Amino acid sequence: MPAIGAVRQIALAAGRDLDATLAFWRDVLGMNLHARFDPPGIAFIMAGDIRLLFTDGIPAGTVYLDISGLDDFHASAAAAGVPFTATPTLVHRDSEGQFGPAGETEWMAFLKDPAGNTIGLVERHPPQDPN
Repeated sequence: MPAIGAVRQIALAAGRDLDATLAFWRDVLGMNLHARFDPPGIAFIMAGDIRLLFTDGIPAGTVYLDISGLDDFHASAAAAGVPFTATPTLVHRDSEGQFGPAGETEWMAFLKDPAGNTIGLVERHPPQDPN
């Protein structure tokens, strides 16, 4: 049986205009181009140690990215005209510590890039002090 390790790469749709998709990821999300190859018209952005591959001919996908300052990001991006499909919302109370420290809450907001990929922005908040 092979030993499967961490996720190495995720493929996302490039859409009809790779430049517009890459500009969105750079200008809205602050993520820089890592490599681009023309031809065949593919590009890579690094999300930590994971390569995001943007290529034509595949359906749009969904990727979840950690973010700090989700509310501030949402406010400034929305004010700049970036459309969100869902505003920051509490999605999980991790009382058991299944996905991180016990007692934290997980908040998410969603938006789409020009290629139709869905981007989930995820922020974990520490437990609230009951006093």
